[in-house]
Amino acid sequence: MVKIADRIESDPHIHHGKPVIAGTRVPVHMILGLLGNGVTFEEIIRDYYDHITKEDILAYIRYANSLVEEEEVYAVENTDAQT
Repeated sequence: MVKIADRIESDPHIHHGKPVIAGTRVPVHMILGLLGNGVTFEEIIRDYYDHITKEDILAYIRYANSLVEEEEVYAVENTDAQT
């Protein structure tokens, strides 16, 4: 098991090594997907994952932000322009 961020860890035996909340099997992408669909923190905890906390969800957001912040984007010229 490897700690990869505050409250976030990865274990090759849990969800194929995808990042999860430390001590759980809740993958980062599941929480981010719910948030992206407009589900509130309170609804996530009440309706989906009653064993996580608001602080866990905030840690997911910080982790996702760090990935986007470090991402490098390169423009690629489109050579297949359609007319």
